[in-house]
Amino acid sequence: MDNVTLGWPTALVRWIPGGMVAGGVVFDLATPEPYTGDPLFAGGCVLAGATQATRATMITFGAALLAMLALTMEDNRLYDHRGIADLSSVVLAGVIAVAVNRILRRHGRRLATVRGVAEAAQRALLPDPPQRLGPLGIAARYEAAASEARIGGDVYAAQATPYGIRLLIGDVRGKGLGAVGAVGVLLGAFREAADAEPDLPRLADRLDRALDRHQSGSGGETQLEGFTTGLLAEFSADGGTLHLVNRGHPPPYLLTADGSVRTLEPSAPDLPFGMHGLGGVRSVPDTVDVPHGATLLLVTDGVTETRDAAGDFYEPQARLPALGPQAGPQQAVEALLRDLDTWTGGRPGNDDRAVLAVRRD
Repeated sequence: MDNVTLGWPTALVRWIPGGMVAGGVVFDLATPEPYTGDPLFAGGCVLAGATQATRATMITFGAALLAMLALTMEDNRLYDHRGIADLSSVVLAGVIAVAVNRILRRHGRRLATVRGVAEAAQRALLPDPPQRLGPLGIAARYEAAASEARIGGDVYAAQATPYGIRLLIGDVRGKGLGAVGAVGVLLGAFREAADAEPDLPRLADRLDRALDRHQSGSGGETQLEGFTTGLLAEFSADGGTLHLVNRGHPPPYLLTADGSVRTLEPSAPDLPFGMHGLGGVRSVPDTVDVPHGATLLLVTDGVTETRDAAGDFYEPQARLPALGPQAGPQQAVEALLRDLDTWTGGRPGNDDRAVLAVRRD
């Protein structure tokens, strides 16, 4: 069973139960009757059961029982009602510790099974994109906010089509199975329509209609408030021209070979996917020239809304230049995620993170 660290260093937690047993011995020897170290012995046993492996739990229990037995014999309390009570207390704590340890081990096995199923579902629903499409190298990473879940509402895809190499990154509102269902609908619609629609606005309309149908069949809050922020990108055959349609999503970043970073803000704001029924004029795609060696970095708001200890948001525009040029898309993804860990001090984020990097070689 893994240690339950509760935010403390693992090595410290490992030694706390033994320290409590040793502290109980010192307390018993240093204090007059009727004071004993029995509470520390019992507490050390139970804590070992909750935080350590079965063998370590049994060792702690044995050490506590032997220590209490020696102390009661030294004080001639072995057959006294107080000595019997102290020994019984340690024995009871040891039994509880073993029971807690077994329950947690069983729970850990079940959790590992659930995580394995979730990981398999995530890989089936959101497989890694191809490492290369034409002149583009591609890498992606998905990190769920809840490490136990390993599955969430962020989505990405890359596909070679008759009209160029098309990309999708999005963030479904909400969590749980509802969000996973919307991810499946969005991916399915993208994979079908990306080969059929000649331009990005029409592709975006297809995604809108697919999510509208999904939400209308869901009812309740999903029908009224469900939406997905998303970004569609299309590279020309040579990778030198990029078209973007941003539907309420964090803008992508263009990292050039010299290490400079450009934020590709949309020229006009637009509604997220799934809000087609509100009408309005759809924005036209933005066009960007992509130099050789440049990397397009697409992220979800789990990146841009990451906070440090002071509560400040992570700003890729300000942080990415300091990371310097990266050798490839995989290195760019890893450098960004390392910098996010530095920004948060290693604390897990509150939202899922998806990163998609595309490099023109």
